[in-house]
Amino acid sequence: MGVLFSAPAPLSPMERLYDIAFRTEPQISVPQDPPLVVPVQADEQADIDISGDAFDFVRSIRVYHIQFSQHENRDGDCNRYDSTRLGSYGVQGDYRWTRSSVADVPPVSQLPEPVHCRSISYRSVFVDWRDHEGNYGFEEVRY
Repeated sequence: MGVLFSAPAPLSPMERLYDIAFRTEPQISVPQDPPLVVPVQADEQADIDISGDAFDFVRSIRVYHIQFSQHENRDGDCNRYDSTRLGSYGVQGDYRWTRSSVADVPPVSQLPEPVHCRSISYRSVFVDWRDHEGNYGFEEVRY
């Protein structure tokens, strides 16, 4: 969402071997304190007022759960199955799923164009958004 993370440069394989071979004491992480308990909201919305324009980037997030297939049967009929759903955020951060279709999925998706009746089976999660500066971004994961 317009944020940059700079990770430290990874060690080369030789540097990693040297570090492991000559380390004076083992580095084991053992928690000393009990785990932090974080309360979870039951009303499924933000715990602050996010209705202002500064939070439009939250409401711009759309999640498409795409499940689409089509094939031609022996009689020459085209059988299509489309159970695409759209997830989105409301004014106060409440999340909801609504029915959608592959026709509503943005064209930047890798979803093949369902022309004629060629055999297609496609499942993915496609997320798109606009960051706080209005820049468009997206990510898609097929499964």
